[in-house]
Amino acid sequence: MRSPFPAILTLLVLNSHADELKPVPLLQVLPLPNGEASIQHDGIELTRYHFGRDLDRPFFYPLRHPGSGRSLTRMGHPHDPESHSHHNSVWISHHKVDGLSFWLDRDDHATGSIRHFRINEYLDGDDEAGIDSLNHWIRIADGKSVLVERRKSGVLILPERLGGGWFLILDLEFSVPDDTPVTFETDPFGLIGVRMAKTIGVHDGGGRILNSEGALDEDAVFRKPARWVDYSGPVTSNSTGGITLFDHPSNPGHPAPFHVRNDGWMGICLSLDAAVIVPPGKPLRLRYGLWMHDGMPTGATVEPVWQHFSNLPVTKSPPGP
Repeated sequence: MRSPFPAILTLLVLNSHADELKPVPLLQVLPLPNGEASIQHDGIELTRYHFGRDLDRPFFYPLRHPGSGRSLTRMGHPHDPESHSHHNSVWISHHKVDGLSFWLDRDDHATGSIRHFRINEYLDGDDEAGIDSLNHWIRIADGKSVLVERRKSGVLILPERLGGGWFLILDLEFSVPDDTPVTFETDPFGLIGVRMAKTIGVHDGGGRILNSEGALDEDAVFRKPARWVDYSGPVTSNSTGGITLFDHPSNPGHPAPFHVRNDGWMGICLSLDAAVIVPPGKPLRLRYGLWMHDGMPTGATVEPVWQHFSNLPVTKSPPGP
């Protein structure tokens, strides 16, 4: 017969430390091998950040539907995966930065790559979890750093009174590594891209695009200024959901033009009609938000969520290498 003493000793030890136990945060970042980090709510993954040093750019995949847990995004174009291999779920990049394309997956003298440099901090909490990271935008031809990007990626749970679901908020800060200004040239591609799941696309799944001005689908929304654009459609055989992409009012050129397609693509244009210059000693700061939600919301439903997003405090990055 086993002795009861080990169990009794365990209880005594636990009881003696009961006053010292700290609550477990609801939102946590779980670092994983191979340059990945899972952001979880109460042990359930909401999204995963991919930042391996062999990637052309960091990205988030999946972004999970609050109801079914299925991903609301996908990797690559559903009908042209080779030439659109750069469509990595949710990503940050730009097609023309001082003559370099950080947008496409190529390896030539006119191409750049966004390389993860380091993780500054992982943040856990009941209200927010996040990743503070540093990236270098480099020229592939010689490995020179063109831009330094401080990226703070935060995940928040949205209150039920605002529709529930969850937020991914990206705070970006760009600075130049020397005394030379850097230009985001005029171009429709960049700075944030979202490749929706195939079933949500207008063409493939019968989904719907809606912007803050009440316009519907590609013909009416394409490259039009808006505070937000929602892309929603079927997620399972009996449920719908989607992502609302928000442009923050502090961003230059707000409300920004949105580049959208009925094939399941949407993005915000930073420099569609005018170049954006990053001068020495004056970082460019941008904030974008993504709301992962159930159902297909109306404009009246999304507007309070955008107001909530626009009023959230923006934390400026402290000086760092």
